Formats: sequence, structure tokens, C-alpha cells
Amino acid sequence: MKVFTQFFSAFVLLCSFSALALTPTASQLEQFKKLPKAQQEALAKQYGVDLSTITGTNQSSEQVETEQLTIGQRSESEPEQLTDEERFKPKVDEIKPFGYALFAGEPTTFMPSENAAVPDTYLIGRGDQLRINFYGKESESFDITVDREGRLNIPDLSPVQVAGLTFAEVKELINAKVEQEVIGVKAFVSLGQLRSMRILVLGEAYKPGSYSVSSLTTVSHALFVSGGVSDIASLRNIQVKRAGKVVANFDLYDLLINGDSSNDIVLKPGDAVFIPSVGAQVRVEGAVKRPAIFELKKDESAKQLLAMAGGLKPNAYAKSAIVERFNFDRKEVLSVDFSKSQINYIPQDGDRIRFNSVSSQYQNSVSLIGAVARPGNYQWHQGKRISDVLKSVRGDLLPQADLSYGLLIRETNINGDIEAHQFDIAQAIVKNTANNLQLKANDKIIVFSRFEEKEAELSALANMALSQEQQEQQTKAEQWHKFEQKEFEKYIGINQKDEELVLEDNKILTIAEISKRKAKEEEQELKPQEYASFSRHNLLAPIIAKFKQQASVSEAMKLVEISGNVTYPGIYPLTVGGEVVDLVTASGGLLESAFIKQAEITRIVSGNASKVEHVRFDLEGAMKGDLQNNIILRSKDSINIFAIPNWQENVKVELKGELKFPGTYTIRRGEKLTDLLERAGGFSQFAEQKAAVFTRKSIKKQEQEQLARLSTELRRDIASKSFQNSVSGNTLSYDEMDKLLNDLANVEAVGRLVIDLPRIVSNLQNLVLQDGDTLYVPSKRDSISIIGEVNYSTSHLYQTGVSVDDYIALSGGLKERAAEDRIYIIKANGSVKIPNTGGWFAANNAEQLEPGDTIVIPMDAGHMDKLTLWSTATQIMYQLGVAVAAISGI
Repeated sequence: MKVFTQFFSAFVLLCSFSALALTPTASQLEQFKKLPKAQQEALAKQYGVDLSTITGTNQSSEQVETEQLTIGQRSESEPEQLTDEERFKPKVDEIKPFGYALFAGEPTTFMPSENAAVPDTYLIGRGDQLRINFYGKESESFDITVDREGRLNIPDLSPVQVAGLTFAEVKELINAKVEQEVIGVKAFVSLGQLRSMRILVLGEAYKPGSYSVSSLTTVSHALFVSGGVSDIASLRNIQVKRAGKVVANFDLYDLLINGDSSNDIVLKPGDAVFIPSVGAQVRVEGAVKRPAIFELKKDESAKQLLAMAGGLKPNAYAKSAIVERFNFDRKEVLSVDFSKSQINYIPQDGDRIRFNSVSSQYQNSVSLIGAVARPGNYQWHQGKRISDVLKSVRGDLLPQADLSYGLLIRETNINGDIEAHQFDIAQAIVKNTANNLQLKANDKIIVFSRFEEKEAELSALANMALSQEQQEQQTKAEQWHKFEQKEFEKYIGINQKDEELVLEDNKILTIAEISKRKAKEEEQELKPQEYASFSRHNLLAPIIAKFKQQASVSEAMKLVEISGNVTYPGIYPLTVGGEVVDLVTASGGLLESAFIKQAEITRIVSGNASKVEHVRFDLEGAMKGDLQNNIILRSKDSINIFAIPNWQENVKVELKGELKFPGTYTIRRGEKLTDLLERAGGFSQFAEQKAAVFTRKSIKKQEQEQLARLSTELRRDIASKSFQNSVSGNTLSYDEMDKLLNDLANVEAVGRLVIDLPRIVSNLQNLVLQDGDTLYVPSKRDSISIIGEVNYSTSHLYQTGVSVDDYIALSGGLKERAAEDRIYIIKANGSVKIPNTGGWFAANNAEQLEPGDTIVIPMDAGHMDKLTLWSTATQIMYQLGVAVAAISGI
């Protein structure tokens, strides 16, 4: 309880010092000093108080025993801020002198504690305090200090000479004396406060000088008291001098390596610990357990040096260690065999010994790679076969493994050239002779995934044999890995996603970005990260690269290609004895659309690389094993698997609006619109054939690209015009231009194909349907719409004989920016007509109008600094708007 009270008082004291910067009173200082040193330092560090300002201590040699200096605390400079290059640059372990790291941290375990047990061999000297307890007839306790004469004066007893005696002898002496002089009383003797003494630490100490230390101090303690050793200090020949004579030589290596402290003697008052400079040093690095720079004594052997380094690691190549040595004015290299019992090498000062690792290549092994449960290297022996490595489908293969296609890669010569053997994994496991190939040393068995895309593989395997809890845990783990990857990319500055989002929010090139992404999704190959881990793309890449590298004049490149209607077309290794059926199997097999009656091989004519020949064969016969058609492949052969003529994949066309049976129809290839309309029962009585809208996917894609290109060019044109000062008052404001650009960027293409439906129905014109076509047939129209630069854009009831100018007048007339000389009419079927130039009031203008037509008054581009692109932009927007309005009205 008393200790807690002291601690709490000191705690409050430090808090007040830290907050108010007050000077402690004498009583407060005494309270703080009663705490153990460790608590004093911890409290001072926690509250940012300098311990010396409270205790009044400094860095003099008198106080070193209360403030231990270490090499790790010598630098007071703050750590430098590392650059990105320094942070991510691979770090190489630096070889440092052995033993000096002992002084890099705070050595709390080496300093003698005043509360530690004192051994019976401890020599009692002047100043030691003994605690003597009497019990029996009398019970008393005495704290008695040995006086300067070496005597111990116990009350009521005669003095006794104890200086120079061991602690065990003193205890026996006092017990015997008490029994003789005091009847019925026994004594219990222990040591109290130990005496202090003066020693000298000289030589290559960090802070040489005179120190006041405990009487239990040893040589190692003296090193720590002086703050450790300098960078050039010897750890092998530390001397203890007493009265001018060397009484002990302390080798710190014995303590650090062997745990031998026999020479770590207890010092006596006046002893001098002398640390000489370092002697001969040898650098040992590489595949040793303790790489470092070691100090050598005279005549120490290579075995002793190797023992200092902890011995060799299992991967060390001991037969040829590299020794670099300075030989007078030059440097030489020696190769030393450390595997023998007698090592023909004597270490010298400055030697650098490097133990390299043995070769990482396995000997007499076979490797298992790919979609297997336990990939790695396995023992090989003569007569071993594939079935001895892959024993079962469920036990040795992953669920996604392709059981029909496996490769055996074999080295053919000392240069590392390879050849490929193909086998059926399932047949090899059941020990089919043709597929259960006999293995040779260093063969590699490769098992592929039956999926090429990672997403498809994950989707197929996501819920396989997993409980709901395991599925949730798997999802959380994937999300966490994605988050960590995103944060790391953002941290090192390679994640530009934020900038892309800014572009999308500002609607800059939105259509262009969308069109580019769609084009990539439809046309480009998968990205590297999108392939499954054990896909053909990933596992075959190094094999294909090796076949390309080893090709020469004497040996043709062992690669073949397959294209067309197979699951995974591409380039594959030419296997030993490979036939057409093998390459088809390697590519994942034939698709449903494959034409099996005939296929073609394109082959380079032997001896004349400039000529090729085309070999036709019966694919069905080749797949069934017909020897006549199962052609043996040659280097750089290319097989083309044709599609079934007129093959189509579920082509659909949609009919909407005023038809008897609208809906989605599956059509045959080459089917015409008239045939489909007949299947749909024809038109309803309310259909307006002239106003039909027909859309097509391919045209929509073209329009979308045109809009993206137009938007980009228009922004570029406006940006260049913005640097020119315009003095005319008819320039559009920035807000108006930005609004128009955003409207253009947000327009979605329709893909309308202008057709004359009545002519098609009358068989005067043909229209062959494609996948994704849509026909919209609206109801009968009785209105004329007017849009563009009029005061009020609206629709008017159609009246016979009313001209274009009349409808403009009904809409409030033209605006100031209207291009009066470029007015045009969008017919109900999507075609465009220009009114006759004879005059707006001519009767023929009225005859050109029909129900469902739209009159368009475009904007005059001259009001926008002559940006000619505005004409095209506004025209496209008007036409798209009319088409969208017609479709949405159905």
C-alpha cells in the first residue's frame, strides 16, 4: 500500500509538472526518488518530462549507474522521411560485425540488481551491510555495516573481523558466536545494502572513464555501464588489470556463442577493464546460420570460424566455398572445400568467405503442375508411370481439371530442349496403356483447367461442396483482398479510377468511353488477370515460348494452330506423334456449329517455305480414328474447322405496335421481313405503315460512334474558339454551349434504318432480317409536329392544304437564331425532304406534308462563331428525337 501511495503521488506530481511546468518541491522530489528507476523513467517518458530536471542528474560518470547508455540511444536525430523509391526498393541484409548488436538495445538483463540473491562465495568487504535477526528467548533485528577496519560490531557482542571472508563463512561465524555468547538465541543472517566501488573502463569503450558500481559487477556489467564498446573494439581479448597485472582475459565470444561465463569474473575495487582495438577480422556470408564479420584469435582454424558462424545451412554448397583475399597489391579468389574433415584453408585478416547455395533444380524427380490437389516435385524411379503420380480423379485433381487433355514435357538433351507428349488424364488414371505414359527423370506433368475465364471458373465452383457459412466467408475474403489491392494501388499512385469518375461526373466524352468499353468487351481478348489460374493461356505460354526459342535451321518450330469452331482456338505445342484428333482435343473439342464432314489443313510445303498447300480431310472420320483422315501434323500446320453452312445461334426479331400478333420471333437465316409479317398475321386495322420505325443493332453501334466522334470534335472546336475574343453580340454564352454539348453527349443512338414499309409489303423491295432487329408499327397519325428554332415547339392537327409556313406561324414564328433557308421535313418513315425553293407560300409545300411528318427549323451556326459542326449536331439530335418520340408513342 505504501508503494502504491508513493507511485500515485509521483504520478500526480508528474502530471502537474507536465501541465504547469512547475519546479518540484523538496518533499515531492523525495517522493519521486523513492520509486524504482524503471517507474521513474516510464513516468517521465509518458508525460514528456526530462528526468534530469526533476532529479538534478547529469551525464557525469558519477551517475552512469542510474542512466544506462546504449549504442541504440546514441543518435538523437529524428528518422528521415523515406521516398516512395526507398520504401519499395528491395532491402538487402547488411553483414555486420558479430557481437556488437548486443549493445544496440537496453541491456536490462545484464545489470546487477540490488535485490538479487547473493551467492555464498561473495566476499564481504568494508561498507557491506548485514541484516541480523535474533529469535528465541530474545527477538531483535539489526542492520550493521562492516566498518573501515573490516569488523562487524553486533550489539551486546564482541566485535568480529569479517572483511575478506565469504558470505557463507560469515554466516557460520556469526551463528557460532551467538550460540556461545547469548544463551537461548539463534541468529538469521542476510545481506542488505551492498557496498559500492570504483573501477576504470579504458580503451575502446563508448565512454571510457571511472565508474561507481556495485560490488557484484562483473566484466560484462562494466561494458554496459560504460555504454558499450566502440566500432573498432575487440570482443575477444578484454583484459582485467589489477595492481598493474592482467588477472583475467575475457572473450565475449565464449559468452555469446558457448554461454561460457567462467572468465566473466567479479571485479574488485580499483580494477581496470581494458578494451583493446579489434584484431584480425573475417567476413562470412551466404548459406550459413549466422552470417557476420568475426574477429579471429591467433591460430584459429577454419572449423572454429565455421562454428562461430553457426555452421552451414542445409542448402549450402560446401564443396566450393569462395574466398576473396587481399594478397599484397592485388586481390585473389580461392575455392575451398569445407565438406572434408581436414579443411585446407587458414583464415587471414580481411578474408571474405561466401557459401553459395546448391542448385535449385531437382534431380531424379517428376513435377506436377496445374489443376492438381498437391502440386510440386515427386520422387522418380525407373518404371514409374503417370498413374503412379495421379492415382484418382477426386483425390489428386481439382474439381475444374480437364480430364481429356494433359501434357508431359520432357527434356531431350543437355541444352534443356523439350518435347511434348499428349495424354488423356482420365484414361491414364485407369491405366490405359496408350495414355499411361512411362516417366523419365525431370519430366513435368501439366494438368489444365477446363475453363479459360476466371469468372466462369469461379461461377462454376463457387458453391461446390461449401456450406452457407463457408460461402459467406469466401465472399468476405475476396472482398477484403480486393480492398487491400485497391488501397495499395492508391497508395503507390497507380490507381487512376478517381480521375475516370471525375470525367464521368462532368459528362466529358461519356459516349466515347461507353463505345470504347463495349468495343473492347466484344472484340478484344481477355486481360491477363481475367484468365483462370490453370487456363491453357497461362500454362502453355512458357512452353510455347520455349519451343520458339529452341527452333533452329536443323529443327523446325514445334507449334501448330487451330482456328474456327472449337472451344479454345489458338496456338498449341506440336506433340510427339500428334494427329488431328489430338489438336482438336487440346483445343477443348468441337463446338455445336462445327462442320464435321470437312476441314482443312494449311501446310508449308516441305523444303520451300514460300509455298503452302491446303489439305482437305473428313473431320468426322479423323475424330473416329480413321487412319486415312487422322493426319499426322507437321510444324506450323494450321487447322481450320468450318461452321455448318447457314448456321445461326437462335436469331430473334421483335415486332411491336399495330400488328395482329406482336412479340418476339425466332427466325431462320435469310428470312425476309415480308415472311415474318405473314407469320405475325399482318397489320391491325389501325396500323400506319408509312410511319413504321425499323431499328438494327449494327446501325445503332455506328450511330453511337458517330455521336462520340462528333462530341469530341465539337468540344475541341469550341475550346479553340474560346481563345478568340469575339466582339459580336450574337455569341452563345458558356452555359448555353455547355448545355447543348451535354445534351448531345447524353443522347443515346436508336439505330433506325429508314424503310418504306408499304413498298416492302407490296414486294417491291426486300429486307433481309438480322439478329436483334425491331419493327415498330404505330397507329394512324393525324398530326404535324414542329421542332427547333420556333417560339413554341408543338404538334398541330393535320389539315389538307396547310403549308409549312402556316404551321410555323401557328407555332409563334421563327426565333432570331433560326436558319430559315435550311428548313427541312422529316417524314413519318424517317426520310428527309427539303421544301421546294420556289417560295414558302407555294402550294406545293403543302402537298409535301403528310400526317405524322415533323417540320425541323435548325439553328443558324453563324451565331456560334461559325462552328460548322453545330449543323450536323443539331440535325442528328432532331432526327434521333423524332425516332425516339415515334417509338415511345407505340
